[in-house]
Amino acid sequence: MTYCVAMSLDEGMLFASDSRTNAGLDHVSSFCKMTVFEQAGQGVLVLLNSGNLATTQQVVSRLKAHAKHTDTPLTEMDSVFSVAELLGKHLRAVVNRTQEESMGQTDVDFSATFLLGGQLRGEEPRLFLVYPQGNFIETTADTAFFQIGESKYGKPILDRVVQPALPLYEAVKCALVSFDSTIKSNLSVGLPIDLALVRRDQFAVAMRHRIDADDAYFRQLRTDWSQGLRRVFNELPEPGWLR
Repeated sequence: MTYCVAMSLDEGMLFASDSRTNAGLDHVSSFCKMTVFEQAGQGVLVLLNSGNLATTQQVVSRLKAHAKHTDTPLTEMDSVFSVAELLGKHLRAVVNRTQEESMGQTDVDFSATFLLGGQLRGEEPRLFLVYPQGNFIETTADTAFFQIGESKYGKPILDRVVQPALPLYEAVKCALVSFDSTIKSNLSVGLPIDLALVRRDQFAVAMRHRIDADDAYFRQLRTDWSQGLRRVFNELPEPGWLR
């Protein structure tokens, strides 16, 4: 299982992904689920993926090979929308081909889902959620974040906190609390967490950081959040109708 979250905010964009993959209890390993396409002064794109590992790796490889086949890097395409269309096309092709080759002889789920965001010169930052069928949706002022993978445990904090005006440093805290809640409730999601920030109109990754079990800030955040929840819970009033 996987958990990834991306936010499109007034200051820029945040991307975060866990790195745990598993094919059963005896086959747990770590793979980075974040891919960055960057060209200084021209544009930056960040890709997060969840789902079948073989599918996601094939799709990412196809995108990396795009420039060699067309002489046009992804960061020189006319819009992030066009990149989302290209991503959806490759994703649909890989999933369909793999399913056809298996001829229904396996119960393996070959689907995958992607988050694609960034900014290309000449347009605003944009963030898309690309489905296994190749279609996609974009964030709006009312929905400033997307999640893929094991999203339900980390969603409540995002729903309460994330809005376009949220500063990036607050977004980092929110994302990490969301990950902590998910990791606490689902063993198939785990450290390390890959984190990337893209500031508006800088056309580059402003910060990229990997959070592992030894990360002092994340350990402190987990402790403070847990203690804070208990404290607030203990301060809640008792239901008067029970007396």
